[in-house]
Amino acid sequence: MSPIEERRHTLAHLLAAAVAELHPRALPTIGPAIETGFYYDFDYRSASPKEEELAKLEDKMRELLPAWTEFTHEAVTADVAREKFADNTYKIELINEIEAAGESITLYTCGGFTDLCRGGHAKNPAKEIEPSSFKLERIAGAYWRGDENNAMLTRIYGLAFDSNKELEAFELMQEEARKRDHRVLGAQLKLFTISPLIGSGLPLLQPNGAIIRREIEEYLWDLHKHKGYHRVWTPHLAKEALYQTSGHADKFGDELFRVSGKDEKFFMKPMNCPHHMQIFADNHFSYREMPVRYFEPATVYRDEKTGQLSGLTRVRAITQDDGHLFCRVGQINEEVSSITSIIKEFFSTMGMLDGYWVRLSLRGPGGQYLGDDKVWEEAQMALESAARTNELPYRAVEGEAAFYGPKLDFMFKDAIGREWQLATIQCDFNLPERFDLSYINEKGEKERPVVIHRAISGSLERFMGVMIEHFAGAFPTWLAPEQARVLPISDAHKEYAHFVVTELKAAGIRATLDDSNETLGKKIRAAKTMKVPYQLVIGDAEVAGKSATLEGRQEKFGAMPIADIVEKLVEEIRTRSL
Repeated sequence: MSPIEERRHTLAHLLAAAVAELHPRALPTIGPAIETGFYYDFDYRSASPKEEELAKLEDKMRELLPAWTEFTHEAVTADVAREKFADNTYKIELINEIEAAGESITLYTCGGFTDLCRGGHAKNPAKEIEPSSFKLERIAGAYWRGDENNAMLTRIYGLAFDSNKELEAFELMQEEARKRDHRVLGAQLKLFTISPLIGSGLPLLQPNGAIIRREIEEYLWDLHKHKGYHRVWTPHLAKEALYQTSGHADKFGDELFRVSGKDEKFFMKPMNCPHHMQIFADNHFSYREMPVRYFEPATVYRDEKTGQLSGLTRVRAITQDDGHLFCRVGQINEEVSSITSIIKEFFSTMGMLDGYWVRLSLRGPGGQYLGDDKVWEEAQMALESAARTNELPYRAVEGEAAFYGPKLDFMFKDAIGREWQLATIQCDFNLPERFDLSYINEKGEKERPVVIHRAISGSLERFMGVMIEHFAGAFPTWLAPEQARVLPISDAHKEYAHFVVTELKAAGIRATLDDSNETLGKKIRAAKTMKVPYQLVIGDAEVAGKSATLEGRQEKFGAMPIADIVEKLVEEIRTRSL
């Protein structure tokens, strides 16, 4: 554990100690460190505490902290541990599992509080933990061990950072994040909707949302079409045998949607790659034609748990901007370079390139991975070599690989500093073997290709959710569903306003007319509420001068000839300016 993880884990223990004093009947279960702090699950055996009681628990934690000067631990037998936690069935379950696995059972004590634990704590919590650096955040329900068939527990979340300054900065970011919530903005801006008749995790894009998605898709294809990619299309389901061969049936198991035909069984596709393998296999390529590059923004389906679904960022119908490159080992570096250039250009356009880094995701111990050690070593060495050649700011992380190969996961920060894993490049020596793919080499012999899986935006649904929050709904003009709104001041100006809208639309600008009988002030407020990039106000002077008064989100441009306004907006859209 890192020092901050150790402090966070220590605070989970401190929370359990505070609960033990204030609610002695509550049974503590487990309490790990998490990315922004910690949590601990309790069975209160009575009414759970309310949110307003968190302040009392916080005060008790700070009251106990000065006495927490040293952790001690001892390895004990299972019988001793069971005796210690005789009235806690949750701890007994854990103890029995540790005993069955033949692992050591350890008890950690600090400040007079003892817990079953594997370790990883601050050596002197009283000195190492600043009292104002943590805060209890919220209370939630959580099933014991995440199984809905088990008891519902009370989970208390806490925030913890190195200092109060960092804690306050995080809370400010969280407040800003709430304002940017894509589910709220999605409803306000009429971007997408969730219908209970269709189902959770299956969002419907309204016309405004469909425009944004189409613009992203078209931009992605613009970045690929001159780099040797060919667009393909594949169906949304396939026979079980395809995914049994690929390994997806074993890997995803209950996450697959099963469909029964009259005589055969099918899966809704969870991945596009097995389909693309079949397209490659139907051809007879020579080494001169390699690499072969396929591109398809296709929808795949996974039966995610209902409780994990959220707006556009966690869905059951996932549209990947998927690409699969079939190449020779010696071409991996060059192909990764080409993909990296696309990724950099795409995220630079989105204003997210600053401070990005790349996680080299490697195979970890255990896990359900395809292929033998030799194949994995070759794939991991090839991908790391490509990362070095392209001078990517990468860090190797074990246990994050795809089940068929290692990958480069690109981590980008949004406008308020949150980190998102979006683009990915994956190196696969396994699936070509499982599907017996080959091309003809210089000697006239069959040779196995390497497959590079890559996605630039990740999934279009999740990326749209990230973009809504990144831009807080105020999309750059090229991406905005409505790019300009014409606002006549009175009925006398409507005829000319119609002419202006026609001129804007003729230039390819998504323009609308607000010819309601509201005041100009209300019309401007309505346009700003919908976050329209530009408003064109039409009054007597504008009609006489064949102009419009142009106002943007951050700047008032004053009266301008219509031709100049069109030229300005068209250039902004063409260059995809931020």
